[in-house]
Amino acid sequence: MKFLILVLSRGEGPRVLKWGMSSQLGEFELIARYFKMESDAMLAQGKSDAGSRVLLGIGDDCAILKEAVGEELAITSDMLVEGRHFFKNVDPRSLGYKALAVNLSDLAAMGAKPLGFTLALALPHADGHWLEAFSQGLFEIANKYTCPLIGGDTTAGPLTISITAFGSIPKEKAIRRSGAKVQDDIWVSGTLGDARLTLAALRHELTISAPDLQSIQMRMHQPEPRITLGQSLQGVASAALDISDGLLGDLMHILEQSHVDAEILLGKLPKSGLLLQQSEAIQNQFAACGGDDYELCFTAKQEQRDRLNQISQELSLPLTRIGTIKAMRNSKPSIDLIDSTGQLLDKDATASLLRSFDHFA
Repeated sequence: MKFLILVLSRGEGPRVLKWGMSSQLGEFELIARYFKMESDAMLAQGKSDAGSRVLLGIGDDCAILKEAVGEELAITSDMLVEGRHFFKNVDPRSLGYKALAVNLSDLAAMGAKPLGFTLALALPHADGHWLEAFSQGLFEIANKYTCPLIGGDTTAGPLTISITAFGSIPKEKAIRRSGAKVQDDIWVSGTLGDARLTLAALRHELTISAPDLQSIQMRMHQPEPRITLGQSLQGVASAALDISDGLLGDLMHILEQSHVDAEILLGKLPKSGLLLQQSEAIQNQFAACGGDDYELCFTAKQEQRDRLNQISQELSLPLTRIGTIKAMRNSKPSIDLIDSTGQLLDKDATASLLRSFDHFA
């Protein structure tokens, strides 16, 4: 029998998948109280593939996953830093949920099924109330998508959350960014722009009533990864990614990898009723480059339209055609944006909508 042993290294040496933190709780009590018991219970249930594939979880130097014949391993990592990715006083339960959701969204984009994840957590201090709420949110989504915690690391420091998630994909079925072809349709799932609209309200850039804000704020705080959609797109989508930094900026990654251009119809971008109440300029900005949507953007041949409409109905999830892949005209890919009147946006207006989130800007 073959096994895959996952070994991740840290700067000071291979102290991996260990938990250690000097705090008033004590390192082992912290782990046992907020993470290990829930993780062990989830693995003991043996749900889906996760329970049978995780041979060794928290408690040793490494986690061990059993290798599966005919499958490939997908691995993704995301880091969330206080003050850069979330507000200082954010609800810890929502933060725990989102920290794993953004990783699962990456797995969804490639059509992967979650297997497990590791958590590296830096804490200014060990606050029991904060840890309890954070772990509740974390395990809420972990249980929802059958993705057990299998190890990690803790330390004292500025609040930073780093998660590495593992998923499985049938051999050669991964949906990559490099498969888009000329004349392919461009699609997006769900609606776009509500996370950015929530941020605008919290920053007092726009005035939104409390009930309206309540109706959309989970799009920012607790996004839903499109795991089932991603697996349904195997053999259907030619290329895909998840929308984290903004639709058009992220779409550019597909264009770069596939060596193609795109034409996008701004009037076709799917928006919530609340976003549609804003000016057209705000609608376009928030939907095209707002970021934090965690919907899937993907391309597919035109003959897949009926199948995609069927998938949309099966999942009760809107899938919207927003444009077309075009042949690349120059040495670098480009996106033509068509406004609601059918006119091509000028260079400056286009450039303003192609901006996406930059972690170093």
